[in-house]
Amino acid sequence: MASSTLIAFQVNCSVQQSSSSPLSFHHLKSNLSTAFKVNCSVARSVEDLQQAPVRVDFPSAVKNLCVRALDAFVGSAFEFVDQPLLPSQRNFAPVSELGEAVNVDDIEGTIPDDFPAGVYIRNGPNPLFGGLKSTKSVFGRSSHTWIEGEGMLHAVYIDKDSDGRWNVHYNNRHVETETYKLEKQRNRPSFLPAIEGDSPAILSAYLLNSLRFGTVNKLISNTNVFEHGGKLYSIAENHMPQEIDIFTLETLGNWNVDRDWKRPFTSHPKRAPGTGELVIMGVDAVKPFMELGIISADGKKLLHKADLKLDRCSLCHEIGVTQRYNVIMDFPLTIDINRLVRGGPLIRYNKKEYARIGVMPRYGDGNSMQWFDVKTSCTFHILNCFEDGDEVVLWACRALESIIPGPDFGLDKFQWFSKRLKPIRSCEKNVSVATEKDEERSFFSRAYEWRLNMKTGEAKERNLTGTKYSMDFPVINSNFAGLKNRYGYTQVVDSSASSTSGMPKYGGLAKLYLDQPRTGISSKANLIEDTIMLDYHEFGENIFCTGAAFVPKENGFEEDDGWIITFVHNESTDTSQVYLIDCKKFSDEPVAKITLPCRVPYGFHGTFVSQTKHIDPQA
Repeated sequence: MASSTLIAFQVNCSVQQSSSSPLSFHHLKSNLSTAFKVNCSVARSVEDLQQAPVRVDFPSAVKNLCVRALDAFVGSAFEFVDQPLLPSQRNFAPVSELGEAVNVDDIEGTIPDDFPAGVYIRNGPNPLFGGLKSTKSVFGRSSHTWIEGEGMLHAVYIDKDSDGRWNVHYNNRHVETETYKLEKQRNRPSFLPAIEGDSPAILSAYLLNSLRFGTVNKLISNTNVFEHGGKLYSIAENHMPQEIDIFTLETLGNWNVDRDWKRPFTSHPKRAPGTGELVIMGVDAVKPFMELGIISADGKKLLHKADLKLDRCSLCHEIGVTQRYNVIMDFPLTIDINRLVRGGPLIRYNKKEYARIGVMPRYGDGNSMQWFDVKTSCTFHILNCFEDGDEVVLWACRALESIIPGPDFGLDKFQWFSKRLKPIRSCEKNVSVATEKDEERSFFSRAYEWRLNMKTGEAKERNLTGTKYSMDFPVINSNFAGLKNRYGYTQVVDSSASSTSGMPKYGGLAKLYLDQPRTGISSKANLIEDTIMLDYHEFGENIFCTGAAFVPKENGFEEDDGWIITFVHNESTDTSQVYLIDCKKFSDEPVAKITLPCRVPYGFHGTFVSQTKHIDPQA
């Protein structure tokens, strides 16, 4: 999830370099060099600075004097306070950087011979200076939200040597955005929290951050990591992507798409089927509230940009694509500066407002959008979209309550989250017996289907899964993105553990058989409804995952020929591992468990980049 449009998760861990030969790691680096071209980017350009909402042009000496005066004011008027973590939240705490990749030789089971060599990499918040902060001042209080925190990449390099033996290395590193480097150089918290808190405190944070640093909030880059045009990028929705050296995890600079994209950038861009073009969108708190863009397959040109002409700033986290269309969700989780000025929250989910889904031709604009009114809900993550005759089908994880931004300021955060993370009533056979009011008061998330008829304008909706498990963070075989697919995979919420900690924890995985119905009982008057078949992979007590990704088998024939790879943490032993789970034998034990040399905090989205993936070496 998240940012300053979507905002952000997460002691010391020191590990010495293994004495074993590092040749295998360098072998992997050599193989991947055909897939990733490293281009060191220059520091922030003038055009980057012009994106700041407030820009003051003074001679440098006067500007430095003003900044020092503002720093003195902030230092005297604002007090930074640590946000404490409960014992049950300890794996959300940050860790230290390793500095270099270390060898990993503790492997239970066997990495399959046909597993593709490559890199599994996951993003997630890792706050500087010990954790998230709150502030107290004459303007009131403000706090970082639970999903804020500077991004850190965790990478596992899996490679075969010349003798066919597997070698594994692990590394982690912060994403060094401009604001990360600024605070790191200052060696103290400097940015005032600008999302959650008393309205005067948030407005003063906006102004003071802008005057001091040229941006209203930190550029956290903590949500996702993706590849395009032979390069790897880290991303969160409040800024443009940062290019990453896949070998060292060094941040190489901002990617502003040939200087043509001048706004935030979605954490979930989608590759258009057939063309390889990257479809993106960006949400901003001022008009135009949402713009769509299309980037060339080589990543060098912005081919198309369109204002979608929304009437509000919907906090839309993900975009969908089919062979011909782009799919946009305009749901009532909104950002509203005018509401903040009137004393309300900056971000709010309002169940009484409208919800709609828009479908537009790939190179269309706001005028070519066909809108479909749908039931109000909150959806962050899309499983897939595709065309089925006259219908555009959207599969996603849908809830009736929003976990972002959290409670109104001043309410007990733990109690608010804990209550909504509790299990809802269900029966033993994964049949839905919960009432809609049960779900409206919780973060319970189901796989859900919308069928949008492009000829009649009709929208049909249905639940795909029951109420035994809440699920989110869906992934599929990426070769089927935008096309009709049969399988999907989600992380499954451990509702009891999540409620106890007041933070979401994922105690297993689910495999969704999207074309295989099973009959269940609806919550409304016990009517029959169709849900789909599922398999579950449960980890066991006090074991939770993040960043699950699908790894396709080399030369695989079927859609589910492959593995789910995920970071897993055992809270009883404080041990972090990587699991490889065979998707053909989904409920079986993992084929391999790779024990890592230090703790990996819970985070957000991950991906796997195969070294044999064809990428233009001239990109």
